[in-house]
Amino acid sequence: MDTIVKEKSGLYIEQMYTGCLAEAAYYIESNGEAVVIDPMRETAPYLEKAAERGARIKYVFETHFHADFVSGHANLAHKTGAQIVYGPTAQTEFDSIIAVDGQEFEVGNVKFRLLHTPGHTLESSSYLLLDEEEKPYAVFTGDTLFIGEVGRPDLAQKGAELTIEDLAGMMYDSLRNKLMTLPDEVIVYPAHGAGSACGKNISDERWSTIGQQKLSNYALQPMSKEEFIPQVSTGILPPPQYFPKNAALNKQSLVDIDELLEQNTRALSVDEMLEKQAQGALVLDIRTKGEFVAGFVPGSLFIGLNGSFASWVGTLIEDLNQPIVIISPEGREREAALRLARVGYHNCVGYLKGGFAAWQASGRETDSIETIDAADFPAHFVLGESSVVDVRKPGEFASEHVEGAISYPLDFINAHLNDLDKNTPHFIHCLSGFRSVIAASILKREGYSQLVNVDGGFQGIAKTDIPRTDYVCPNSLN
Repeated sequence: MDTIVKEKSGLYIEQMYTGCLAEAAYYIESNGEAVVIDPMRETAPYLEKAAERGARIKYVFETHFHADFVSGHANLAHKTGAQIVYGPTAQTEFDSIIAVDGQEFEVGNVKFRLLHTPGHTLESSSYLLLDEEEKPYAVFTGDTLFIGEVGRPDLAQKGAELTIEDLAGMMYDSLRNKLMTLPDEVIVYPAHGAGSACGKNISDERWSTIGQQKLSNYALQPMSKEEFIPQVSTGILPPPQYFPKNAALNKQSLVDIDELLEQNTRALSVDEMLEKQAQGALVLDIRTKGEFVAGFVPGSLFIGLNGSFASWVGTLIEDLNQPIVIISPEGREREAALRLARVGYHNCVGYLKGGFAAWQASGRETDSIETIDAADFPAHFVLGESSVVDVRKPGEFASEHVEGAISYPLDFINAHLNDLDKNTPHFIHCLSGFRSVIAASILKREGYSQLVNVDGGFQGIAKTDIPRTDYVCPNSLN
């Protein structure tokens, strides 16, 4: 976790940022009492922070039912005696305070006022921090207001009963009637930063002020509700498939994370791994892309731990209960199990003891993926004899791509596994080379054998003289 700390006359605020999910949790303390806002699945960072500072965690505030990660709220409350607080309309399977709009909570010498700000979801709420003089000091906006963006309004729609336009209209009212009425100097602390799928184009800045956002955030500019709704409701990619599943998990009381990690970090021999694989376990290789393409266990899926690991797992592995065996760099097995648990994958049945080296030492067959450097791509590619498969997002493809390339976004690959010709050589690329290796590993599992990964991706290809265009060709599959 990366942190930002702000202190003010006995008030301590720490933003605890998890880059893999672009998620910001908060530890706020006053006079020996603390709250945690939107905690991650693991509880240790918050327990250790409170112990270090000699404080008691009094409340766990949730801004909404998160869809992009599994919260540690229930575990944290169980271990500390803290009360969990949600906004109006929330329903949980564990004990919680379902607050009303405007309800206040005393923490040390400060207060928090819940502001019901629906739009991202129906229960979405922001928490306004009032300092010792009861002046508005900071607001924790969850997924309602980001820096430079607002939350997507499509996650809680219910068909004809509640549409994306309905939620966007609620967002308009929440912003203008609740958040924009706060003093300009109030600090804005959102739940996510750049890279999160919870907003279209979130800034990489981690905090701002109400006044700054009124000046720079497009959604806070003067406009009617009729003008606002299409601006925030169009251009949104479908949410990753795990989003509604995680939101449902966040309404439940889950197994303690420490117990789970003990269960999910069992060392397996090669024979035990093969037995698990035969029983339906997925072999998930989390090494670097270079290590994977050079050699891997046949049938394994690559998602590198050093990339956006958790979000790609959630996007591509459709069953949260899928048994998973990890092939990991030595010493990172527990980290992998934790990062799986953060997005709801609790059935990691173990890891290969000794990693890929143990597989090699067993003398069993290995597989590999042919890889070329982007600079050499023009010399290898022959139009008409092979295809270019671009696995970037549709917007990336539309901005510029290799002339004649197929748009084949990794985000939606599971719906298009049989759309390519298995008898044609395919040159696969993304922007830099990470997503293309994930895609190649998936296609290998589906029987595609003539695959060439272009390392360096479009960033490297764009430096060559191969023809490029921004015309979206009709053979795009997005």
